[in-house]
Amino acid sequence: MKISARNILKGTIVEIVKGATTSHVLIDIGGSVVTASITNEAVADLQLEKGGRPMP
Repeated sequence: MKISARNILKGTIVEIVKGATTSHVLIDIGGSVVTASITNEAVADLQLEKGGRPMP
């Protein structure tokens, strides 16, 4: 399945792996884990944290 930045996935953040400029956000969406690659700035702006739920 192909998804874009406009997709909203309902789930729980299980891990955030920060790199120099990009973070990998692992989201459990009902037993399947997907990984979103977003900027570190976006992680901060969206106030994402482990155990949280991504919001639009």
